[in-house]
Amino acid sequence: MDGPSHVLAIDLGTSGPKVALVSNRGEVLAKASESVELILYEGGGAEQDPHAWWRAIATAVQRTVAASPSTRIAAVSVTTQWSGTVTIDAEGEPIGNAIIWMDSRGARYLEDLTAPGRFKIQGFDPRRARRWVASTGGAPSGAGKDPIAHILYLRNERPDVYDAAAKFLEPKDYINLRLTGRTVASYDSIALHWLTDNRDPDSVDYDDVLLDYAGLKRDQLPTLCHATEVIGGLTAAAAEELGIPEGTPVVAGTPDVHSAGIGAGTVRDYAAHLYIGTSSWLSCHVPYKKTDLLHSIASLPAAVPGRWLVANEQETAGKAVEWVASIMYPGRDIDGSVYEELNAAAASVSPGSGGVVFTPWLYGERTPVEDANLRAGFFNQSLDTGRDEMIRSVFEGVAYNTRWLLETVERFTKRRLDPIAMVGGGARSALWAQIHADVLDRTIIRRDEPIWVNVRGAGMLGHAALGHIEWDEIDAMAPTAATHEPNPANRAVYDNLYDTFRRIYKANRGIYRRLNG
Repeated sequence: MDGPSHVLAIDLGTSGPKVALVSNRGEVLAKASESVELILYEGGGAEQDPHAWWRAIATAVQRTVAASPSTRIAAVSVTTQWSGTVTIDAEGEPIGNAIIWMDSRGARYLEDLTAPGRFKIQGFDPRRARRWVASTGGAPSGAGKDPIAHILYLRNERPDVYDAAAKFLEPKDYINLRLTGRTVASYDSIALHWLTDNRDPDSVDYDDVLLDYAGLKRDQLPTLCHATEVIGGLTAAAAEELGIPEGTPVVAGTPDVHSAGIGAGTVRDYAAHLYIGTSSWLSCHVPYKKTDLLHSIASLPAAVPGRWLVANEQETAGKAVEWVASIMYPGRDIDGSVYEELNAAAASVSPGSGGVVFTPWLYGERTPVEDANLRAGFFNQSLDTGRDEMIRSVFEGVAYNTRWLLETVERFTKRRLDPIAMVGGGARSALWAQIHADVLDRTIIRRDEPIWVNVRGAGMLGHAALGHIEWDEIDAMAPTAATHEPNPANRAVYDNLYDTFRRIYKANRGIYRRLNG
């Protein structure tokens, strides 16, 4: 007799897909991952091949199913990187590469959208800003990394692609198209287009005035539904490629920020999670729609019914450690052994890195300041500074940036967020978790198997959608690897260096503007 059914959860990140079978208790029965190439261009371009996404997903699904062939699959649930654009033709085929969340080439075309007249405040026509905030909860980012900016880039610089487009889809919604043949977006995935009325998170629709601002029509975008809706069954073609039964229900699913919040065990209001991956964010669910345009924070529709999720992002977190690894270990593959060596080097140095401060703005920044011109740097090195101090300063610099974000998010929520669940690849490091606990002065709960948190979240969303579990049961199911309490002995050192970190930003932002503006 078959055992309990599982949800086949697919998580398409920037580095590639992770796939797992997830039980209704949050247990990962079988799993596999594959890698996908990231294509970067001068001038802020960042793309990936949607066909490569699908091939990698198919391979990972086949491996996962083969590892547990007798498991019954109740549904498929997808989560992916957010804020990307896949252009498809009338047959549903991608036209060229997908433009992903890192791409900023559309920034130059935003002014005609956000401030077409002479009068503007912080880059916005006040009347348009009011409409955006009232309807969506936010507005297009000046960094040009939202899907609306991607579409403007295509319209202005790739008119052949734009004119041939039948629909513009988020990555998650493109994968769902491959699974079901339907072009559907969830209320949460569409939010960063800044074209929807989000005042009711369970009944989102396009705003015709905002569509008019953007020069878009409804039929250029997908139909909308809640993340928990079953949007169809697996097509025969997809079933053959994946090796699972035709007709298997497909849940609409959710972007990565939202699935991380579920998988981290932070479904209840104000329960915070910190994700440290390529980029990072600090988020929680809230019972209200709210906007802080000055600091690029907004609460947007959540996958959890009746709730909004605090949306923000810091551009470079784990990527900063990968970057320093590539410099410290030239010619070596950046694998687990390299990260272990970096961790050991950082652990050999006292808190504060001998006074060396690293700013992690390798790709500009979005929150709590939106400034594409910012760049990373090491400050206060001396002849006594060694490689180990510089390595530790990278770990600490990301934590200083997180503290800056935490202060902004706590002002937004009007609450002290404590404890904070830490997930993503960075949470594999006990040292980095303790550094965050000390720098933030917050209890850090490091979740077990943290790189699979999005998969777990997508799986739990699928079970909740099917009625296998209740939403308020999820938080207690998240497994914990360790709890890290702040060390009071390190507080004075980190408070002083954090203040210095903020002063470095204020003193150098004009220089970065001259160099990179």
